[in-house]
Amino acid sequence: MTLLPEIQLWDREFVARVPISMAPPLRRVNSYVLKGEEGITIIDPGPRTEETIEEWRAAWQDLRISPRDIRQIVLTHHHPDHYGLAGYMQEVTGAAVLMSPRAYKETRLMWGPDSRMHKALPDLYRRHGMPESWYSQLPGHLQGFFAQVTPAPEVTFLREGEPIRMGGRAWLPIETAGHAPGHLSFYNAEHQLMFCGDAVLPQISPNVSFLPGSDPQPLQSFLDSLEKLSAYEVATAYPGHRNPFDYFAERVRLLLEHHGERLLRIERLLQERPQTAFDVCAALFGTELSIHQMRFAMSETLAHLVELVRQGRAEEQTNGEGTDEVIRYAPVE
Repeated sequence: MTLLPEIQLWDREFVARVPISMAPPLRRVNSYVLKGEEGITIIDPGPRTEETIEEWRAAWQDLRISPRDIRQIVLTHHHPDHYGLAGYMQEVTGAAVLMSPRAYKETRLMWGPDSRMHKALPDLYRRHGMPESWYSQLPGHLQGFFAQVTPAPEVTFLREGEPIRMGGRAWLPIETAGHAPGHLSFYNAEHQLMFCGDAVLPQISPNVSFLPGSDPQPLQSFLDSLEKLSAYEVATAYPGHRNPFDYFAERVRLLLEHHGERLLRIERLLQERPQTAFDVCAALFGTELSIHQMRFAMSETLAHLVELVRQGRAEEQTNGEGTDEVIRYAPVE
């Protein structure tokens, strides 16, 4: 039997945080259980593995709930560590699975039967200077996630601005794209509570990735989402990773500053010479990384580079054709 990480109760035992296992370096994703007259809601059940299934069985026992009491499974976004168990849990509980239309589209792009991401992403990275020793690892790496998101759930769409009841309270879905297209946060105005998924995290900066076929301007989307969230009064924020926190406005401000500083640092790197995205990635993050970490680092670098291009602070320079094509970035003259 897997030992369950400590379940913590918040907001006068209204919210139960259930830390569910995931791969390093984060190791835990926060799932939340809310009880109300409409039944039980689970937010972000985590990835599907044998370990996480056992963790949920133990959690249901500890919380004294039956799987059949679960009425809805609400997803902030499509990443495997949040979405993965939704289909399996739907089969076990009969619960509805709710997510935004755009997030559902991303599940098809990444995990659908016709997904080409295992080919498109290595090709993108190759054109941006990544050596074959790295990009050749990507197909197997990406295929390894399919077991974590199987089966796919039947989905009911949630839309921004249309309130949803969870735990006997009304929550406002807020589209907070950037970390993931279609990402939703949920705000309760009465008690100033925010389930922010991975839109705002304490201590760590959410990854912002440029991916083929997805959001063409992910960093712009992320910065816009932070500005949107800054308008909300938040007493307690419940994030997708790490601990709930009470300094939401300050954290939003620090994340905006962080990305402004990173854009400036990349701009200065480009002033030395035209560089590929991989050159910039290595300068920012190094190369002593796992393939999982390198994928995040490379796509985050690309997100910042395309934002510099959008702002008119950098330009693309393309050399070669076909499989010899290489894209570099340079300052705008």
